[in-house]
Amino acid sequence: MQNVFRLPETHPEFRLNKLYYSNEELAAVAYSLIKEGEPYEGHAGNFLLDWLNDKDYVEVRTSGSTGTPKNIRIKKQFMINSAKATGKFFDLPAHTTALHCLPANYIAGKMMLVRAMVLGWHLDLVLPKANPLDQVFKIYDFCAMTPFQLDNSLSRLHLIRKLIVGGGAVSSNLSDLVQGISTEVYETYGMTETVSHIAARRINPKKKEQDPIPFTVLPNVTVSTDDRNCLVITAPQLSEETLVTNDVVELLNDRSFIWKGRHDNVINSGGVKLHPEEIEAKLAPIIAHRFFVTSLPDPALGEKLVLMVESDFSETALNTLEKEIRDCRKLGKYEIPKKIYFVEKFEETPNGKIHRVNTLKSRMA
Repeated sequence: MQNVFRLPETHPEFRLNKLYYSNEELAAVAYSLIKEGEPYEGHAGNFLLDWLNDKDYVEVRTSGSTGTPKNIRIKKQFMINSAKATGKFFDLPAHTTALHCLPANYIAGKMMLVRAMVLGWHLDLVLPKANPLDQVFKIYDFCAMTPFQLDNSLSRLHLIRKLIVGGGAVSSNLSDLVQGISTEVYETYGMTETVSHIAARRINPKKKEQDPIPFTVLPNVTVSTDDRNCLVITAPQLSEETLVTNDVVELLNDRSFIWKGRHDNVINSGGVKLHPEEIEAKLAPIIAHRFFVTSLPDPALGEKLVLMVESDFSETALNTLEKEIRDCRKLGKYEIPKKIYFVEKFEETPNGKIHRVNTLKSRMA
């Protein structure tokens, strides 16, 4: 006999914008948010209606950062399991005060609502914008942001006790800027298919013991690698299938790993395999603008390493950057770009991430 999914009642300590709502009351609130609220509140309302309906799944759209955006179905029970794992991993019990500043039409924003309802958090919704803390005047136990939001919130970060950062890699520059502050800042690893994050690493520990700091997986998750050294995720409480990723990692054990880069970004230059993300981390301290490294076909090397910088071109800027790169001791001799291209504006995915392939195509056209 098949188990019938029954949606649990909201936790008795759950608060949304300071008020408690049962499942039945939440449905009315959702309609009100859609009809009378701001667009971001409408997105939250739409998700709440999806959460409260009689289906055992929620339809979620992937971000499109590694392929074409698509709709996938995620079981509500998996979302509940993910919420409980997050609460345990970060020690966020009932009464936790949390700030919701992410779009609720993506998995990260949806999961903030689920965590609050399941764990009994006191959740406040604010507009998802670049600097979400600018009108915040109270201290919160927990918040989730993108790297871009973190970068724009550094002066008010004391208002958050624990912060998770996802939706993109945290640059070495940004990591340096959060050292020595009281807020616990964690970079997360995950994707829509894993119901948000499955691993995290604190990027500003009180005592830094290892560099790079490895990711540690959440409860009931184990990791391994395939023959490409790509991460394989086994999480039966979050997914019915073992998930094989395109992320190249150094596996420390079945509970921790160091992220190296995307397999589909790996550059084979004259037989030497180069990971763009590792090279970008080394270049970050010397490039003030957005940038990325990629490759172009080369008759001798097969692929040659090139650097794309989002900036107006000038001969002086090019010469200065070339010298700084040559003088950068962190870079190996194969990691020095063969060519630097300046691009006025990078192409982006629908949720604001750099679209490397389209940017390269438009520049080379």
